[in-house]
Amino acid sequence: MRIKTNALKSVRDFFDDELKSVYSSEEIRYYFYLCCECFLGLSKVDAVGNLDHRMTESVMLKFSQAVKNLKKYTPIQYILGTCDFLDVSLDVTPDVLIPRPETEELVQKIINENTDFSKSILDICTGSGCIALALKKQLPNATVYGFDISNSAINIAKKNAEKNQLNVEFFVADIFTYNAEKTFDIIVSNPPYVRHSEKSQMAENVLNYEPHHALFVDDNDPLIFYSAIATFAKKHLNPNGKLYLEINENLGNETAELLENSGFLDIEIKKDFRNKDRFITIQFYEN
Repeated sequence: MRIKTNALKSVRDFFDDELKSVYSSEEIRYYFYLCCECFLGLSKVDAVGNLDHRMTESVMLKFSQAVKNLKKYTPIQYILGTCDFLDVSLDVTPDVLIPRPETEELVQKIINENTDFSKSILDICTGSGCIALALKKQLPNATVYGFDISNSAINIAKKNAEKNQLNVEFFVADIFTYNAEKTFDIIVSNPPYVRHSEKSQMAENVLNYEPHHALFVDDNDPLIFYSAIATFAKKHLNPNGKLYLEINENLGNETAELLENSGFLDIEIKKDFRNKDRFITIQFYEN
């Protein structure tokens, strides 16, 4: 089926007809309005009120290609090449994870607990830079750093910093070998934590398109990143500094025990908006 005319209403009908066997009506309209905003600069309200809006062949082709990719379960964020994270606009590609609402919640906790913060923050496994950039946006007096093992991810993070005009220092490093010259007052990380045995619980669009190295860990050592982060933080987190971690909902107690055995104090497991164990916060005291 082709888009019948170059009016926006025809494009909307095209979305409905082509995607009704794949997505719910609510999802289809959500994707349609996201495309309207990206391709036409029209908000949802503007799109609803301007269904007779006429567009060029090149723009119609973008809508048609979006539908084609949606049929393949390609994440809409990768189709559009962008997504919002709190009040930061991010470029995203299959080289980086699509930021999750849970991670937004983690960042909001940090902001709420550290108002008027003017010290240093390090984001480990930064990916697209979403955490570091959102923190810099809301805590402008902080000095913020972020690193990732992926050169491609760091290139995207740097582009996102420039896009949002935020001064964050991003660099390539490996948490298993990196020995920083600096110390930090907050360390935050959303590292890989999904066990390979949990793949069956994940959506097809995640498995087929998002980078597995940023998602999965071996079942025989699922806390490998948290162990490395704990070792790093003991050396590089300032006295009375704070550690914030996103965690596997099924391994909260195990992660807390690992951190306790590493010498950390005041370890708190906190639930996300879905009432799942999702975060650990730590107030670190120097021995």
